[in-house]
Amino acid sequence: MVVSGGLIDYARALERQRALVEDVIAGGPDTLFLCEHPAVITLGRRSHEAHLLRPRKDLAAQGVSVISVDRGGDVTLHAPGQMVIYPVVNLKRRGWGLGEYLRKLEQLGVDLLKGFGILATGDDGRRGVWVGKEKVASIGIGVRRWVTYHGMAVNVNNDLGLFRLIRPCGLDVQMTSLGRILGKPVDMAEVRRRIEQQFKDFMMGSSI
Repeated sequence: MVVSGGLIDYARALERQRALVEDVIAGGPDTLFLCEHPAVITLGRRSHEAHLLRPRKDLAAQGVSVISVDRGGDVTLHAPGQMVIYPVVNLKRRGWGLGEYLRKLEQLGVDLLKGFGILATGDDGRRGVWVGKEKVASIGIGVRRWVTYHGMAVNVNNDLGLFRLIRPCGLDVQMTSLGRILGKPVDMAEVRRRIEQQFKDFMMGSSI
C-alpha cells in the first residue's frame, strides 16, 4: 500500500507513521509513506549538539525547527523538494534481518538514481546513497516490534545551502541532489511514481 502525504509538518508525519506501525503490527499490509517536509532538522539517537552549526535560536529565527527523534543515525535536514521515503514494513513477516533491510533500502535509492542516468553507490561504513564523494540520500530508521519506520530522504530539488546549518550525519561531507547532478529541476511526481514502482520490486525481493 502507498500513502502520499504531500508537504506535511514533520511532527504530523511522525504521528502518521506511528499509526501505520500499529496497523502493520496488528496484521495490516506493509505500507510506503511518501512526503516532503517544511524545513526541519532532526536529531537521531546518535546525534551531538555540536553537529548543529548554528545556535537553536538562530535556526528558529530562520524558520527551521529542531526535533529529537527515535531513529538511528545522527543529524539530518529535511526541506521542500526532498522526497522522504518512509517504508513501514514487518521485517519478521518477511524474514528479513535489520542489516538486510538497510541494504535493500539503500539499493532502492541506488536504483532510483540509475533510472535517471546517475551512477550511485551504497556504503556499509557510511550508510546512505553516494555519487562519488557526495551524498544524495540519507538513511535512518526506527523499529518497533519488528516493524520499521523513518527511512530515507532523497535530495531532488531542495535547497542544498540549508545543509550548511548542520554537519550532515555527523560527517564533513558535501551534499548533492538529483537536480544539481542533472543540471535542471526534476519532476517530483515522476520521482514519486518511480519510487512507488521500485517499492513493489523492493517488496518482491528483486531490489537486492
